[in-house]
Amino acid sequence: MTRSSSLPLLAFVASLGGFLFGYDTAVISGTISLVKARFALDAVSEGWFVSSALVGCIIGVSFAGYLSDRFGRKPVMWLAAFLFMISALGCMLAGTHQTLIAYRLAGGIGVGVASLICPVYIAEIAPAGIRGRLVAFYQFSIALGILAAYFVNAGLLSLSVSEVFNPTGIFNWIITDEVWRSMFGSGMIPAGLFIILVLLVPESPRWLALQGQPLTPHHPVDSAQNSEHISIKTIFKTGFGPVLLIGIALAMLQQLSGINAILYYGPRILENAGFSLSSALGGQVVIGAIMVVFTLLAIWKVDQWGRRTMLLIGATGALVSHTIIGILFYSGITQGVTMLVFILIFIACFAFSYGPVVWICLSEIFPNRIRGRAMAIATLMLWATNALLGQMVPLLLEKFNTAYTFWIFALFCIPTILLVWRLLPETRGKTLEEIEEYWTAQFKLKKK
Repeated sequence: MTRSSSLPLLAFVASLGGFLFGYDTAVISGTISLVKARFALDAVSEGWFVSSALVGCIIGVSFAGYLSDRFGRKPVMWLAAFLFMISALGCMLAGTHQTLIAYRLAGGIGVGVASLICPVYIAEIAPAGIRGRLVAFYQFSIALGILAAYFVNAGLLSLSVSEVFNPTGIFNWIITDEVWRSMFGSGMIPAGLFIILVLLVPESPRWLALQGQPLTPHHPVDSAQNSEHISIKTIFKTGFGPVLLIGIALAMLQQLSGINAILYYGPRILENAGFSLSSALGGQVVIGAIMVVFTLLAIWKVDQWGRRTMLLIGATGALVSHTIIGILFYSGITQGVTMLVFILIFIACFAFSYGPVVWICLSEIFPNRIRGRAMAIATLMLWATNALLGQMVPLLLEKFNTAYTFWIFALFCIPTILLVWRLLPETRGKTLEEIEEYWTAQFKLKKK
């Protein structure tokens, strides 16, 4: 296989981790009210049902960096696929709330592992000229996974109340009686595909270089430099501590934009705006479709317009849309399509900027010698922020007017604008080594 022909295939396989990431993230939105009724959950238990997977993400990220440095990118991607499979099967068959939480944790570990290793793998195989586009394809796969989960949730909910469909045995249990089970179980299909296809991809050439192994013409990369295994406590001693802090801030602000509040609790928010559950799930399908379309726009333009421009546009749009959504809730203007329109505007802004561009930046701004550990720390903070929001949002929605929740998210868009405007360099068209040279000059460091 030639270098040019292998790149799209390798990026596609690695991006399946993003598809599963998105699928697992979104499939829960259709199950929350059903699981809440089935196990009589209060607001705190409901928050734990959602955030348990996010705690799993934190666990997964905490060891994925070490495992990928020790054993390679490829086996760690396979581990993520295996955990997705176990989680989907276990959640479908769970007999108690505690068992369901345990398998949600396992799936969360898989999401955490995939969220770290897949974009890193893509960045390490990609030449500078199309690296942004290929890493953005990972976010596109997340968006596709979200859309697929919404379609599956809506389809299964419709099937469960159909008078034509009359299943028996286990299918009656998981589709008609407790349809949330089949929603979770449907994740076994993409997980199985990922398990098979990841066996076909080669190891990352930059990881091979780290191990001192010779590269071959089949490794599709412009250059590969050795990187050293570095401890977390010595990252600041290298002088690249500020880069790590910028990456951490980007990761946390992506989540504080409020995207996962809408992905996890979208039906709840839309029901608060007057939609029925079936209509709310239909609204979620529209949300997923908008996310796919604008992520495609990001893939098309990210290597032309640059990372900074797209983040500034997206964060400003998110700030405006959250503010207006809050005003609509506060004023009681929640009926009809107006609320959905402004939610869709926010989704479009996120899909065009925060979603793909933050993952691109995290995969490329860190110097070679600290990339594995720095990416792990930044991704860990991303999931820790996500977990906190997963626990807090149901409490905010229950105890306060929904308007205040959106206004809080609007406030967190402001530091994103300031960070990108003042601190984040433009990395479009630069090799990973050139980006490292920029930071070296910026902080007046001595080259190794």
